[in-house]
Amino acid sequence: MDEYPDQAPFHALIRRDRATPQPRLIRRHRFSTRLWHWLNALVMLVMVMSGLMIFNAHPRLYWGAFGANDDAAWLEIGAWTDAAGVNHGVITLLDHTWETTGVLGLSRGADGAELALAFPGWVTLPSTYDLALGRSWHLAGALVLAGGLLAYLVWSLFSGHGRDWHITRAQWHPAAIWRDLRAHLRLPVALAEHYGVVQKLAYCSVLFILLPMMILSGLAMAPVVDAGLPWLVDMFGGRQSARSVHFIGMVGLVLFVLVHLVMVLASGPFNQMRGMITGHMRVPPLHPQVEEGP
Repeated sequence: MDEYPDQAPFHALIRRDRATPQPRLIRRHRFSTRLWHWLNALVMLVMVMSGLMIFNAHPRLYWGAFGANDDAAWLEIGAWTDAAGVNHGVITLLDHTWETTGVLGLSRGADGAELALAFPGWVTLPSTYDLALGRSWHLAGALVLAGGLLAYLVWSLFSGHGRDWHITRAQWHPAAIWRDLRAHLRLPVALAEHYGVVQKLAYCSVLFILLPMMILSGLAMAPVVDAGLPWLVDMFGGRQSARSVHFIGMVGLVLFVLVHLVMVLASGPFNQMRGMITGHMRVPPLHPQVEEGP
């Protein structure tokens, strides 16, 4: 009789250890994807910051073809002075107002002086108020963004990379979407060799809805487009509507980036960064089964 009947034989422990599947190192991201990813990260940063500078010139948004200080705005970020002479920063959204002193509407510059600007200098490009320079940065970024998006989509079409975004009929089922969403909400987030349906929906929404909408609404705000292609402006319901759509699209892209960063942190930032720099990352084994006993 064994002296320790509750313990497995030593050779069985060795067999279990050898049979335990190990994480696999796979090639997840192609060079074109990695290049487009980092180029977009830089361009989006430039465009958001320069766009906020442009917004500071008139921090009010309207629907329709026209909009001025005396017209009703659905969004306004500004400052006001109370009866005691104290300045306040406020944001008004659909007739609801919140005080945002020190963050939006009213902040302090590097010298400590109050600045009555919608967005503070640390999130704008340039950091000091300069509408002309902000527009120059924004136009330069827009050209790179539009050209890069077109090149990436064309390359994906002919290289077969577009198949990675294809959502199968089974994945469209609500139960499959809910199951994948729950997996993303469970910490730590498990990595997979292929994109899940939630990832596909998010990436396709950005590639085929948000980015094209940003490009078209940006063009609709340009006076030369207003004169040469009035149908594009009419498609948005007027230049002010195009400006509102452009701002909403910007908020959507920022939220996408924030969620993306949270998912990177939740699924292993080192592994994710390695994948987006070298193209290789570790994923779980195909069949995590352990051989039992002799």
